[in-house]
Amino acid sequence: MNLFSGLIAVIFALKGDLALASFFILLGIIFDFFDGFAARILNVSGELGKQLDSLADAVTSGVAPAMIMYKLLEQSQNQTEWYQDFSSSVGSWIPTDDKTIYFFPFIGLLIAIAAVYRLANFNIDTRQSNSFIGVPTPAMTMVIAALPLIIVYSDIDVAVNLAQNKYVLIAITIIFSVLMNTELPLFSLKFKNFSLKDNLLVYTFLIASLILIVLLHFVAIPIIIVIYILLSLMMNLFKK
Repeated sequence: MNLFSGLIAVIFALKGDLALASFFILLGIIFDFFDGFAARILNVSGELGKQLDSLADAVTSGVAPAMIMYKLLEQSQNQTEWYQDFSSSVGSWIPTDDKTIYFFPFIGLLIAIAAVYRLANFNIDTRQSNSFIGVPTPAMTMVIAALPLIIVYSDIDVAVNLAQNKYVLIAITIIFSVLMNTELPLFSLKFKNFSLKDNLLVYTFLIASLILIVLLHFVAIPIIIVIYILLSLMMNLFKK
């Protein structure tokens, strides 16, 4: 179901319905969370499930968000005067009917490359059984999936403008491509049991996230991911 949702998200992204694509990405992430949760509860986790999980994530948390970023960069590019002027001046030798240059939005495809590299590395890294090293692909994906939802549904003008700004989009692409593959320890949201003592940080984070979602709706998603990264950095400093 994770993979199926990711494939549907890719189709809608290519059709230009980015909000609907984002909804299916988020649905795929929900399936991704609960399949691992169920496997641990039922004690049926295995090597096949581990590989299938990463292969499904390569689509839902790799290709699908990359397609959304590609489309967002394409839209931001078409709205800028310098691009329109440049297109007109060189249009005579561009071999396309609509005189559109597609190279700039290709930057968004770095998301897929970085995500797939991380997923492959995750499967052979024995240090990441109980925590993460580098930002998990679903966390990155949630940030990108939130952007079209902010543009369509948010009434916070600053957030809407940032979600459409080409410099912000490029920064998100590069920063998260690096963060997914950096040696940055991050706490895991996996529950081995439900005791408050063993999961205090996770419970605190989840409650704070729920409050932010109620108050800010889709704008809360990138804020939550930033908080997740900052909490992990603080946790690392306290350990040291």
